[in-house]
Amino acid sequence: MIKTIVLFHRDLRLHDNPALTAAAQRGIVIPVFIWSPNEGAFGDEGSASSWWLSQSLHALRQRLDGHGLKLIVRMGQRSTVIRTLLHETDATAVYMNGCYEPDCRNTDDNWVETFIKKGIEVKQFSASLLISATKLLNVQGKPYKVYTAFLKKFHTSSVPRPLPVPKELHGLNEDIHTETIDNLPLLSSNTWHLKLHNHWEPGETVAIKRWNEFLKTSLIEYKDGRDFPGDEAVSKLSPHIAFGEISVRGIWHAIERNRVFSENPKLHSSMDAFQKQLVWRDFSYHQLFHFPSIRTKPIRQPFEHFPWHTDAASLTNWMHGQTGYPIVDAGMRQLWETGWVHNRVRMIVASFLTKHLLIAWQEGERWFSNTLVDFDMANNAMGWQWSAGSGNDAAPYFRIFNPILQGKKFDKNGEYVRKWIPELRLLPSAYIHEPWTAPKHILDAAQVQLGENYPFPLVDHSVARQRALEAYQQIK
Repeated sequence: MIKTIVLFHRDLRLHDNPALTAAAQRGIVIPVFIWSPNEGAFGDEGSASSWWLSQSLHALRQRLDGHGLKLIVRMGQRSTVIRTLLHETDATAVYMNGCYEPDCRNTDDNWVETFIKKGIEVKQFSASLLISATKLLNVQGKPYKVYTAFLKKFHTSSVPRPLPVPKELHGLNEDIHTETIDNLPLLSSNTWHLKLHNHWEPGETVAIKRWNEFLKTSLIEYKDGRDFPGDEAVSKLSPHIAFGEISVRGIWHAIERNRVFSENPKLHSSMDAFQKQLVWRDFSYHQLFHFPSIRTKPIRQPFEHFPWHTDAASLTNWMHGQTGYPIVDAGMRQLWETGWVHNRVRMIVASFLTKHLLIAWQEGERWFSNTLVDFDMANNAMGWQWSAGSGNDAAPYFRIFNPILQGKKFDKNGEYVRKWIPELRLLPSAYIHEPWTAPKHILDAAQVQLGENYPFPLVDHSVARQRALEAYQQIK
């Protein structure tokens, strides 16, 4: 039978995996994962997402074992490793689902061209987005910079239907050397990542189960509840999606199937809102593909000259949830404890860093890349540029979130703050988002000692807001 290497990237699943399906139709499938941190497919992950990758690879290996396939794990330059494997296995082709990260794409383009010239069949498929990032262009043939225009164009196209797990999968009979997953340099020497086991279970099987439960029980509350971090109205699928454990095309079409069988306008409204978030994810990858420097450089040129501050102490306080603004600190502590933070709170903490503290968004992007289990380059960079006002279709820089009002609006009774800041748990709701305004007897009764067990605010909101607006005037 014809042998095909299937190279896994951020597509750690068997369902809706076009490369796997095409290889299965050819004959024998040889699944391969290559750890090549200098070539962009993986390696930018921080401690949290590296932990997720290690666990997801274990889950993938088990899934493949159940279908009679052995996952071959190697380390090294992809072209060298693949050349070696072609020789060891007598495979005649390499199939993979393409990546959009700039270094990964450039590396793959180089070795793919070389291999094809040598007569080796190499095919790349699209699997990570609803619609390939290369397909949606405006009437001038240029990339979109505004989400609403992108969304309108998106709706003129159709999302491909997801592929099932191949019915027949044939693996190699030979024993080919593989590294053990635990030998990959994914887990840091510190033990910070160990607590992530308390909050997450990576893998395709869990991802599908989580999605089906959300679809049946919680999706109806999504539109009304998604901005309230104390509620359970969000799916928490983002890390599963980031590593390709579940197909976004499968999610899209599952919503469409369920839409047909429901006449509930609230459910339809939540379905629309959820699908728009999936399209926003496509838009983020559209930006990464066409503006590959998005992770390190502002897309809007004036922001290259923004007068950012260098303030290591304030940055550290922000990282560890010690800013004195409870909604900000709750979000940063949730991130440190779980590797994830609610999307509304992501916007609040990002606004605080870039506008209240005037610290460059790249600092926040780096911290999130290290601590998020759902880190992916496109969404993280797009989110930070949106918050800083420096990206395409970003929030205007002069839109400065008031962390007090944001807390009162989206965590009215303080449940979220109390969960992540236990030192404030006894504080009445009237003061939970601005404890420095509480009378001394209220603070004493709540066992809150400002400046001791909870900090005073790093900056005054009104002063910080005026300072940010003055900084913005310098680049207008």
